[in-house]
Amino acid sequence: MFVGLTNLKTLVLYDNHITCVMPGSFDFLTSLHSLNLLSNPFSCNCHLAWFSEWLQKHDLSGGNPRCHTPPRVKDVLIHELPHHEFKCTSDNDQGCLGDNYCPPKCICTGTVVRCSRVRLREIPRGIPPETSELYLDVNEIQTIHADRLSHLKSLTRLDLSNNQISILSNFSFVNLTKLSTLIISYNKLQCIQRDALAGLESLRIISLHGNDISVIPDGAFADLKSITHLALGANPFLCDCSLRWLADWVKRDYVEPGIARCVEPHTMRDKLLLTTPSSAFQCKGRVSYEILAKCDACFTFPCANGGKCEPLPERQYVCRCAPGYHGQHCQYMIDACYGNPCRNAGTCKVLEEGRFSCHCPAGFTGDRCETNVDDCNNSKCENNATCVDLVQAYECRCTPGFMGEYCETKIPFCTKEYNPCRNGARCVDHFTHYTCECVVGYSGENCTINIDDCQNNMCQNGATCVDGVNDYACKCPGDFTGKFCEIAPMVAMLYPQTSPCQHHDCKNGICFQPMGSNDYICKCAPGYSGKRCEYLTSLSFVHNNSFVELEPLRTKPSANVTMVFATEQENGVLLYDGQSEHLAVELFNGRIRVSYDVGNYPVSTMYSFEMVSDGKYHMVELIAIKKNFTLRVDRGLARSIINEGTRDFLHLTTPLFIGGVPPEAGQEAFTQWHLRNLTSFSGCLKELWVNHKPADFMNAARQQKVTPGCSLLQEEDDDDDDEEQMEEDEGGPAAVVAAAPMAEQDSCVNNQCQRGSKCVPRSRPREYSCRCRPGWGGRYCEQDVSFGYQGPTCRKEQTREYYAENGCRSRKPVKLARCEGSCGSSCCRARKTKRRKVRLICNDGTRYTKDVNIVRKCACTKKCY
Repeated sequence: MFVGLTNLKTLVLYDNHITCVMPGSFDFLTSLHSLNLLSNPFSCNCHLAWFSEWLQKHDLSGGNPRCHTPPRVKDVLIHELPHHEFKCTSDNDQGCLGDNYCPPKCICTGTVVRCSRVRLREIPRGIPPETSELYLDVNEIQTIHADRLSHLKSLTRLDLSNNQISILSNFSFVNLTKLSTLIISYNKLQCIQRDALAGLESLRIISLHGNDISVIPDGAFADLKSITHLALGANPFLCDCSLRWLADWVKRDYVEPGIARCVEPHTMRDKLLLTTPSSAFQCKGRVSYEILAKCDACFTFPCANGGKCEPLPERQYVCRCAPGYHGQHCQYMIDACYGNPCRNAGTCKVLEEGRFSCHCPAGFTGDRCETNVDDCNNSKCENNATCVDLVQAYECRCTPGFMGEYCETKIPFCTKEYNPCRNGARCVDHFTHYTCECVVGYSGENCTINIDDCQNNMCQNGATCVDGVNDYACKCPGDFTGKFCEIAPMVAMLYPQTSPCQHHDCKNGICFQPMGSNDYICKCAPGYSGKRCEYLTSLSFVHNNSFVELEPLRTKPSANVTMVFATEQENGVLLYDGQSEHLAVELFNGRIRVSYDVGNYPVSTMYSFEMVSDGKYHMVELIAIKKNFTLRVDRGLARSIINEGTRDFLHLTTPLFIGGVPPEAGQEAFTQWHLRNLTSFSGCLKELWVNHKPADFMNAARQQKVTPGCSLLQEEDDDDDDEEQMEEDEGGPAAVVAAAPMAEQDSCVNNQCQRGSKCVPRSRPREYSCRCRPGWGGRYCEQDVSFGYQGPTCRKEQTREYYAENGCRSRKPVKLARCEGSCGSSCCRARKTKRRKVRLICNDGTRYTKDVNIVRKCACTKKCY
């Protein structure tokens, strides 16, 4: 789409209907520095995972787009969403691919798709489902992905010849019921599993010619009911008793033309399968290891140091290492050199338990080989550009107003080719930069942002403010009217239903009065606990710069920290406290890494044997007693290190950071090698105990981009059962649900409350309850329950809100009160009032002072006016 636009610097796609972005969409925009994709309904599924990484890498200006769907990640910044959260619900989800899609590098003509000789390394995704012929010959495909073919139910011909396929796994061609021709000749096939060709009842021609097949299991061709031609030539067949069934099968139907020959054993070499008597196929000698390993990747025992080999599909395997070892084949010990802490290809050498040194290659030096030769000594940078040293290269960072490899070109601001100002703005060239003079209603560097006129709106009575261009409108709830919804509906006073929840003390949750009970309970919001939901004990970390700041860790006489967490991220900071003396605990390649230094150089380092990045909850216990440090994972075998030297205790005065570190402390820790990376922890911290006391994050000095609870690790419907029970309980007049003070929700727009009842927003979005007038009950106050009246409940309720009249309102919220409750046949009214002067400001800018009656006492009276 953007081919040839190599000089384009600003791209604005604001407020469209973009749901996904194809990989490579911006590859031609090599000069791009501003990309505005705000206000687009992005679908954050597996097809958008690449875009998150791309945004992190390029760090463009123009705003950060957010996810719109699925609901569990709505409004999360795309570049801060962890990679594992980009999920697809179906294997055949084509993402951005439309109905007329043709895979890259392929040619689609009608229902024929040709992808020959284009160096494909895998079968492409999104092949049109109506495809009848598919040509993938002469490529570099190594694996048959059944999920990328299974939807091709009209396919009759499939050509995979001249590739690098080594195995036909079970059910490789499932659902291809109309396939009549299958060509897999001249590959590297060594193994055909028994059910590899299952379901191909319409197959007439199959070519396996020119491969490395020695054995075919009995029954592999059982489903080939329509076969007329089978090409097996140029394969090194082992003609012993295990292949006798194939000799009998080709003789019965003569589908093999007499080309396939035996290679092993020696007595059968060069004999034809078609003409050699079945009695000659006998098992006498020993079968070579090379043949036995063709279908069993674990046969050659590839795992070292006691590791166990587990076979995987496609003739792959994985080694499960014994404690103390790691690596693809368990060939490495877990020691101080685990993960190679040396930079720039330096070689790590273990000095003693927990300590190491780095041997640097030519051109590098430093404790970790971190310093390279300065290539800026003879740079060609122009126009006062800054030279940045790289490895055997350098980069010119231009001063404002210049561009080019050596900053040799002046940027032509405000010309036809380079005018980034939008929405009628005027571009002004300042030589080193440009500015945009925005028209009224817009702001931002390029005037792309519609100013939010709702920030200081005067909408009242729960109205919703709708932003416009240099204006706003108020969307009124219920029967309220007026420009600012200031005119109340012409109905009698609205009375609340009597309930203990009217005076609850739930802090972070909702008050719930069970049916038939005179008391209430607090149902805590995710992450909170305690009788009144007053403690914050679990958090979600979803941003790359998330962290929590607590008071310094007390280490005398000892320190004990226990963490219960779940994550699928292999790297991230768990805990850090200190400066030169420090305790650092982080995730590194899926294991726990500990760096401990009480002041005895060099630092002591330890890694857990256990892997903890599997999405499951793990308990990590950290114990520091003087120079000794102990690590235990999931109550397993404890490991310890000693920071030997003259110092005894770790002395800490800096804050304890959990889940990440702020930039200033993090950079210092990274520079001193306390931490291997500065990525914040991503996942759920379910519990944190510090010196045997549970941590209450409500008391944290700082909470940076964390959210209560563990929503990203829970299903969306975790609380459905509780919610349904609450809704059933609300059916009677005694069941009342009231929300604790939480985020404001506009839940009462278009509510169904009846009989003059009042809508009360609930804690969850788009949910509310109805506060009934006396004599009415039910979920929407639709039921007559006048027989249940239990006496007067008239009382004063204090509020703090703007006072408004005639399109004017107070400059700030005023402490007011109103009389609410029931008085039987009488009315609940003010018995005593006090006058107070309130300054009002009007929409046209005029101001005046008004005497307002403030309610002091309430009582039942027969004067209902």
